[in-house]
Amino acid sequence: MSAAEDAEWLRWVRKQFGSIAGQDKEIDLEGFKTALQVKEPFFAERFFALFDADGSGTISLEELLKALSLLVHGSEMDKLRFLFQVYDVDGSGSIDPDELRLVLRWCLRESAIALPEERLTDLTLALFEAADKDHSGSITFEELREELERFPEVMENLTISASSCLKPPPPSERRPRPRCLRRAFWRNRGGALRCAGGYAGLNLALLALAARPAGGLALARGCGHCLNLNCALLAALMLRRCLTWLRATPVAKVLPLDQHVLFHQLVGYVVLVLAAAHTGAHIANFIWLAQQDGHPTLAEYLLRAQPGMGGLWGTASQTGLALQVLLLAMAAFSSPCVRRSGHFEVFYWTHLSYISVWILLILHGPHFWKWFVVPGCLFVLEKVLGLAWRRAGGLRIVEVNLLPSKVTHLVIERPQFFHYKPGDYIYLNIPAIASYEWHPFTISSAPEQQDTLWLHIRSLGQWTTKLYKHFQQPGSLSPEPKPLSRSLRARRPRCWAQEGLCSGAGSDGGSVATDEDGAVQLTSYKATGVAAPAEQDPSSECYIDGPYGTPTRRIFTSEHAVLIGAGIGITPFASILQSIMYRYRRRKQSCPSCHYSWCEDLRDEEMMLRKVDFIWINRDQKHFEWFVSLLTKLEMEQAEQEPGGRFLEMHMYMTSALGKHDMKGIALQMALDLLAAKEQRDSITGLRTRTQPGRPDWSKVFGKVAEEKKGKVQVFFCGSPALAKVIRVHCERFGFLFFNEHF
Repeated sequence: MSAAEDAEWLRWVRKQFGSIAGQDKEIDLEGFKTALQVKEPFFAERFFALFDADGSGTISLEELLKALSLLVHGSEMDKLRFLFQVYDVDGSGSIDPDELRLVLRWCLRESAIALPEERLTDLTLALFEAADKDHSGSITFEELREELERFPEVMENLTISASSCLKPPPPSERRPRPRCLRRAFWRNRGGALRCAGGYAGLNLALLALAARPAGGLALARGCGHCLNLNCALLAALMLRRCLTWLRATPVAKVLPLDQHVLFHQLVGYVVLVLAAAHTGAHIANFIWLAQQDGHPTLAEYLLRAQPGMGGLWGTASQTGLALQVLLLAMAAFSSPCVRRSGHFEVFYWTHLSYISVWILLILHGPHFWKWFVVPGCLFVLEKVLGLAWRRAGGLRIVEVNLLPSKVTHLVIERPQFFHYKPGDYIYLNIPAIASYEWHPFTISSAPEQQDTLWLHIRSLGQWTTKLYKHFQQPGSLSPEPKPLSRSLRARRPRCWAQEGLCSGAGSDGGSVATDEDGAVQLTSYKATGVAAPAEQDPSSECYIDGPYGTPTRRIFTSEHAVLIGAGIGITPFASILQSIMYRYRRRKQSCPSCHYSWCEDLRDEEMMLRKVDFIWINRDQKHFEWFVSLLTKLEMEQAEQEPGGRFLEMHMYMTSALGKHDMKGIALQMALDLLAAKEQRDSITGLRTRTQPGRPDWSKVFGKVAEEKKGKVQVFFCGSPALAKVIRVHCERFGFLFFNEHF
């Protein structure tokens, strides 16, 4: 820091110290723990002991400033000396194996990583053997310094950096140019802007043509014509089968089909505004006419049907009021605070009132049917086809795995003529959970998997929680269950991905009958695509509707695809990765003489991919267990490095883990690196790919992708909206196309 910045920081530290310290101007251990904001007390106690130079049991302002100045302004050797003292618990001047094991144990707790005692021992030995150069049985300061020099990133970032209260504030940065003024900002939005402009122009034209002569009645008439358009458009934007079909046509390059849900929401809000203006204009016109003698009162106008009042049988006022109430209810219960707070069913049932809305609109507006006839017929056709498909024959859930973090893995028999693309989703109905509720879930299995469909469902709302609890109860299973997973595994030699995941799945429901691999035992019928008799196990009956397309269908037309999944957002990419590796495997050739293997050019009319980067971000360790077996199998497919570089590259991030920039995580990350290099396996996930601590540095990640020059880069993301905004900004900076899947 410069002299001015240093002075400002000192003033800021004094102010923070004054807010924490008591009347004696001293900070005790409890106050220090609060200020340091650490999860576990070990490091707070170690730092406190080193800061308390006089051993008084409290830290004065002078002691605090001296210690912080050493960590912020001190030399590299000063910081290393402080780190060594943290690890030297007994103050003997050297670190023995027990001290190192204790430090690593608390590092694991601070990073929310749970490992068996055997792995903790392996980590301790790996780091101790690497640092104890003279094999004396203890690590001296010089030996620790020499070992740390092998990790340049540790030496560069060595700082306490654990407390937002005790580190200097970040320097003020120059405010960047607004995103909307950047050329890259509009690159991904051309189609959406053209459609939005055409939509706005059409509404303005209808408003202008109908609003003549001027006045309250003209405004009501103009808004009415716009409502005809927008209410019909609401139905058209949710024709999922039609939109899925359009994705495979040239229309997909012109229309922003990926944003159809966003446009549906936008049109819904426009309908609310137009309806309010339409109603207000009619009421204002009535009040003006009410000054004449013999005119009915406002209550009679609103509540009693009268000839000449508009609408069928003069019911315009009554149907209009009913429409206002229904539209307001649908809008209120469609808000994110309702849908994403575990009350999806409220949104689901209130949205079913769209049928009543359309009937009332036909009764209310004499010309609405002209606008609605085409989308309405298509909508009815889709529903009839869906109903016929659903009720043609029930399917069976042939296997259930209860995974960590309350994720339910369903294996459903695949219908004979069910065709889908990687990343597609279906609507699922399980009568044993709720007879009339249909919920959308992404298919996590590859289309090449002929016998079954996979769904991975995380318990976030009422229905998904009921599903998880339902299969925890022994009563939901047949009285004499037979492990169906064994019969399935007999069929799976040709489906390596299915074998990979199910063999590693575990159950955290102790009351559920499971086999040795953790699969829930269901009935004894075969997974052949033919529905088993309902009396065998009614709880395993289900219906599906779909499939429906998503933005991820573009992946196979990309040259360099970057797949980013956050948490359960990996599900569409699980299907895509499996499908990619199926195709990759088909193109793999081997020489019959020397058994040398190579892969033919993957690019064809179906798949233009030259490189795939898969990035998975999870909050903690247990979330990786959802797909770790699948990812292990994918790594095995690429065990041998191809001449042109690895086709599929994985990047794992664990946000709760502390990195090498933090003193509380340095030893652990060094030990994990050493053990991973020795065993060729990551201790957290068991993969060959090393799990990185913290959040990705998107500038570095995308910078590396850009340097590879494998072709046009397209980024596909599935996860939280907040993270989507961050990634979108970096994609604009690097000129990458960005596609976001909403779920």
